[in-house]
Amino acid sequence: MSEKVMLYETQFFGFTPQTCMMRMYFAFQDHLFHMMLVIEEVILKKLESMRYAKLTSSSIRRCSEKFLAYMRNHFDQLFGKMEQLLLQVVLTIPENVLLPEDKCQDQYRYTESEFQELQEEIQHMEHLIKTEVSAQQALKAELEEQKATQEHLERICQWFDGLNNVCREHGTSNLKESFDFLKGNAAKLQTVMQEVEDKSKKLNKK
Repeated sequence: MSEKVMLYETQFFGFTPQTCMMRMYFAFQDHLFHMMLVIEEVILKKLESMRYAKLTSSSIRRCSEKFLAYMRNHFDQLFGKMEQLLLQVVLTIPENVLLPEDKCQDQYRYTESEFQELQEEIQHMEHLIKTEVSAQQALKAELEEQKATQEHLERICQWFDGLNNVCREHGTSNLKESFDFLKGNAAKLQTVMQEVEDKSKKLNKK
């Protein structure tokens, strides 16, 4: 059996030529063995009808095995020639023949160095694409954060507007004045609470 790697033929036929030849070989061998069993059975039946004492079933079997070995030996020699013919002529694709799906390679030829440069350029482009995608993702996250911050600021502005409206309803036109007024009242309240606490301590001592 040929050990030559026939990748192009395998691509075209869908199977390796060596596998095809091996299956043919085993098919012939099985057929030969089956035929020898049939012939042996016919001879044994003829022998029973003739009742020839010198020929026994065991002697017939030995003769069948010898004949089978002889046939296998000659078959192997013939099959070797047939295998060489089929693998070199029938199941092989000439070097100047291209499959339809590979004709683009003949149209766009390139050297090994050009192929390497192309690979490097592809890797560089892939790196740029990954960088661009990462940058877009970072920008998207930043925009989402800015959007959330903007919404928060809008809520604060709405709160100040509402507070300003409340102050105006109670006679204070300026928000700063309102804060000053609240601060003064808080200080007065703290002073009153301190006085109450001091008086409470004096009463407890008595």
